[in-house]
Amino acid sequence: MRRLPPLSALRAFEAAARHGSFKRAAEELAVTPTAISHRIRVLEDHTGLRLFVRTVRQVTLTEAGAQLYPVLRDGFDAMEAVLARLAETRRRNRVTVSATHAFTAKWLVPRVARFHALHPDIDLQLHASDETVDLDAHGVDIAVRYGSGPYPGLAADVMFADAYAPVANPMLGVTSVDALQSVPLIHFDWKRSAPANPTWEHWFAQAGIAWAPARGQLRYSDEGHAIQAAVAGQGIALLSLALVADDIAAGHLVRPFGPAIAGHTYHLVMLTDPKPGAAARAVADWLREESGMGPALERSGHATIL
Repeated sequence: MRRLPPLSALRAFEAAARHGSFKRAAEELAVTPTAISHRIRVLEDHTGLRLFVRTVRQVTLTEAGAQLYPVLRDGFDAMEAVLARLAETRRRNRVTVSATHAFTAKWLVPRVARFHALHPDIDLQLHASDETVDLDAHGVDIAVRYGSGPYPGLAADVMFADAYAPVANPMLGVTSVDALQSVPLIHFDWKRSAPANPTWEHWFAQAGIAWAPARGQLRYSDEGHAIQAAVAGQGIALLSLALVADDIAAGHLVRPFGPAIAGHTYHLVMLTDPKPGAAARAVADWLREESGMGPALERSGHATIL
């Protein structure tokens, strides 16, 4: 069993010996000089040795202190090096992917198990936000952006174009457009205003139907909540076919009538400087495969929209 003095006492001694000053040691450790003096006294009491010669303006090591100091210095340096190496390994093997809340919940999360089966050594961190994040400032390796681009300063690949169509819980018994006059329409608020946003108004116009929906419409601030409302049978929703594909396949939702209208495009974006590491490139390649893009293409290093 080791009989060592408190770590705080050892740290105080090593810092004071390195600086030759209790005051500067206190500043480094964010304590008072009195606390440093007290901790070193604890160490001296534990060892039964005097470790410093104290004068008004400085402190100097005794012979015993001079023997103890390099042992502690080297030990702390070794611990710092190991911890830094472990932290670097952790950072290198953790990849953060940012996407909207709905895309994260409905497209990314269902695929995470497949990713970990392929890459058990990479920790995938999903960052859900409906705001456009600064990749560098937020420590994000990859972002899935939904729009038309371009994305200056970033390497950008098209993942897939989206389409929107009316969907409903099959228990509602919706079979034709006549239901639009009796079943509530489910809306969600787009975070950004754009003429190309696939809204119910645009759908009615493209379908050649006068805009006269039933009363009691439902509006949600989040696309994911609108999807859940449709699954719960609260009405007919105009939703992303990419995000509700699993719900349709499982029979939770049906497409009772058309048409489908164009949505925006999903892009995979990454920083070009610094260049992404091996783990980030592996995640990007996996996202490309999942989205049907295939393996990564050779790039010149400039931001591109493919």
